[in-house]
Amino acid sequence: MDEETEYRIRQVQAGDIQAYDYIVKKHQRQIFVYCWRLLGSEQEAEDAVQDILVHAFERIRQYKPTVSFSAWLYKMAYHHCLNLIRRRQLQRKFSLLLPRGQTAESPDETMERRLFSEPLSRALDRLTAEERNLLVLRVFEEKSFEEIGQITGRSQEAAKKKYARTKTKLKTVMEEIKEEHKPCVSYNTTAKNKA
Repeated sequence: MDEETEYRIRQVQAGDIQAYDYIVKKHQRQIFVYCWRLLGSEQEAEDAVQDILVHAFERIRQYKPTVSFSAWLYKMAYHHCLNLIRRRQLQRKFSLLLPRGQTAESPDETMERRLFSEPLSRALDRLTAEERNLLVLRVFEEKSFEEIGQITGRSQEAAKKKYARTKTKLKTVMEEIKEEHKPCVSYNTTAKNKA
């Protein structure tokens, strides 16, 4: 952790609320991008970042520099996003029980559907939240396995092994998706080619 961040954290812990502004400016964007990748929704990510930063402010007195502040914040973000994903899954289950009304899709929903309808996004949807988190932290956020272990509460070696298994699973899922979307060759086309 850089000296400036460390200094600002101590200031906030001592009661200087204004010092938290520096922390927000320094970490807000990276936490937003992380949440967006986990949640798959820009709006949900914006809301999540606000909640996470408020929660971090409320708990900053409990922060101890035994782990990096960034890892502490990512861990908080991970648990918050995980709760949102669980809540979303529960809402989907309940919505299946209720009759559906015909509602038009908003422009934002249309754009989100297009952005996240590519094969990788569909494959990520088939992973658990924990598996998706590992991939996002390692690939997009470029975190070390030590940091990933701190964020997820695992040892460095356990994080590395889980990541390797997750990569293998993602590859398998991507191949399944490619197979599902291969164009079918009709009987008529095959018959014409033989003639």
